[in-house]
Parts: sequence; C-alpha cells; structure tokens
Amino acid sequence: MASRFQVLVLNEIAGKGLERLPADIYSVGKNVAEPDAILVRSADMHSLDIAPTVQAICRAGAGTNNIPVKAMSARGVPVFNAPGANANAVKELVLAGMLMAARNLAPAQRFVQGLDRASADLDKTVENGKKAFAGFELAGQGLGVIGLGRVGCLVADAAIKLGMNVMGFDPEITVDAAWSLPSQVKKAGSVNEVLRTAQFVSVHVPLLDATRHLVNADNLKLMRPGAVLLNFSREGIIDDAAVLQALDAGQLGWYVCDFPSPAIIDHPKVVALPHLGASTREAEENCAVMVVDQLRDYLEHGNVANAVNFPNVNMARESKWRVAIANANVPNMLGQISTDLAQAGLNIHNMVNKSRGDMAYTLVDVDSPVDDAVLAQLKSIHGVLAVRYLPAA
Repeated sequence: MASRFQVLVLNEIAGKGLERLPADIYSVGKNVAEPDAILVRSADMHSLDIAPTVQAICRAGAGTNNIPVKAMSARGVPVFNAPGANANAVKELVLAGMLMAARNLAPAQRFVQGLDRASADLDKTVENGKKAFAGFELAGQGLGVIGLGRVGCLVADAAIKLGMNVMGFDPEITVDAAWSLPSQVKKAGSVNEVLRTAQFVSVHVPLLDATRHLVNADNLKLMRPGAVLLNFSREGIIDDAAVLQALDAGQLGWYVCDFPSPAIIDHPKVVALPHLGASTREAEENCAVMVVDQLRDYLEHGNVANAVNFPNVNMARESKWRVAIANANVPNMLGQISTDLAQAGLNIHNMVNKSRGDMAYTLVDVDSPVDDAVLAQLKSIHGVLAVRYLPAA
C-alpha cells in the first residue's frame, strides 16, 4: 500500500525528528519526485524547481531566507519554521562570544600557538606575554539586547545571572516574550539608546528590509569606546564596512559574529565563527522534532502552527470530513465558501477562519463526505489559492 504522504528531505535532518513520521503514512527520502512536503535546513531553494505537488515546506531552524516564501504564499503553501527550538544553543554561543571578547581569548590563543615549544624560556615568555591579554569580568558590565524574542530573553536572563546590568529594546515584543523577560531588564526607548549606553550589545532580530544595516556607520558612532558588538542573528543586520571603520578608529573594541564574510575575517579585532549558532546536537533535534510535528498536524488535520506566511489556526476535529482552504484575504470569501458548501447539500459542523496580512486560512468540518465536484467549485472561487480535502483516516 502506497504511503499517504511523500516527504522530500534536502538536508540532513535529525533522526529524532524523522522517526516521528510513521512509515505506514509517510515516505521520506532525498529523491522524491512528487513530494507533498519538503524538509530543509540550509539548502538554498530559490533556484529550485519546486514541484506543484508540494503542500508545505518546513525549515528545521528559525530563519527562512533560503526559502522563496513569497512564491509559496502565492501558491497557498505554508512555510513552517522552528522558532525558539535552537534558542538555548544560540544563547550559550552569545555568552561564549562575550567571554572571548572580555578576556581577549582569540589573540591569547594565537599568541600561544606562535610560541616556540622548544625554547628554554617558554615559561618566562608566557608570563611576560600574558600581560598583553588582560581583560575584564562580565559582572557589573552593561549588556544591551536588541530584539527580545526567545533568544534575546534567554541572553538577558543569563547575563543577569552573571551579574550584568541588562537593557533591552524591542518595539514589537510579543506577550509571551514580555512574560518571560526578567523584571530586572531595563527598557530602552530605541536602538540608539542601547548603543549609547551598553558596554556589550547583542542583536537578535530577523533580517528584513527594515532591519538591514540596523547597526550602521551613523549609530556605531554612539557606542562607548571599546564596546563589544555581537551578532548571532543574521548577516546583513550589521553593516560590515561600518564595523571595520569603527574598529580601526577604536570606537568599537570587538566585533563577534557568526558570519565570516570576506570583508571582516582578517581583522584582528573580529571573532567570526562559522555559523555555529544552532550547531548542537540538542538544537538540531529540537528543531527537527518541532517542524515534523507541525508538518504532521498540517498534512493530516490542516492545523497551522509557526508558519511564517500563514495565520496560526487550530481546530479540534468534530467530524470525519474536513476541508482546508488557503485564500487571499479579501471580502466575502467566507460567504462564497459557505454558499458553495450549502448548495452542495453539506452542513457545516464547525468552521475557523483567520487572516495574516494578505493571507487567510479556513478550516471547515462538514457532516458528510465532500466529492471532487465540490472541491473543484471551491478552487474556482476567485482568490482561492489552495484547497485540501482531509477526511479522517
């Protein structure tokens, strides 16, 4: 018997997640010609010919810049991610970055690697050389956190426990994030206030048109001399050219990031890591489990959680026969859907409709089977992007 769903895997996905796809329902592989869904990590999908059979794309991580989200929205295809699943891994790397800068660990390590191990004066050379790498402790220092999502909140909490004074800024903080934010975090009124005040500044915002070069030549001038700037969010949020100028001028003490661009990697005051933010066994497993569970709930029941281009919709099944409809967020859509179902003699048992920007999504449970003619009629409604029939197994 053929599997109900075919899943294409573009990168290595943690087995702890894949094992949550039952083999009697799902066929999973790297050479699936007509997939119902795609699981991806870092593979660039912008030049990929995405099959018309695809009903969902799942990114086992937070960012979705490698996925053509706009094109998928036009097809009524949700793009899922795993916000917060790798947050602890990123938090720990931010702490490591602060310690590397505060204790001058990168140049100290380079100094040790350059020692003549055969020298009779090795111990004396070490004792004399270590003076150049004296640093300072984190306790009592000020940390500014720009972006108070899951990662930003964890960074703030960890810094407070290390004895740091924390200031945060996020004009679009969610209710959940606000509840999880430690009360000791001082609220800043702007990015510039954070840059002007803190000895350490860590950026945790998504890369959007509005956040590209959020930290730039103009506002880097506001930072305290010798301040440390950390970026474990996305390349492009901070202007590399402006950072180099600030480092050379002594305005900035260190730049620690997860993005080794050609412009910055040779600078002695830059610590650039090779995209290690989510590279822990635990984070990869958490991301895989999260997106696989979201994918199953969508494919089998139509529920949506953590899609970057769809509203969150969850409706408990009260009927065997369910229809899921993705459509443009325009007037009278629900009326047309309800009319078509009524004219087909179908009684609506339950219905949920939600919208997000230009996208709307509807789940409808009816009291009897839905035939192909009704589904075709729903698909013909102007503005409808995708229709899926989800009878209970």
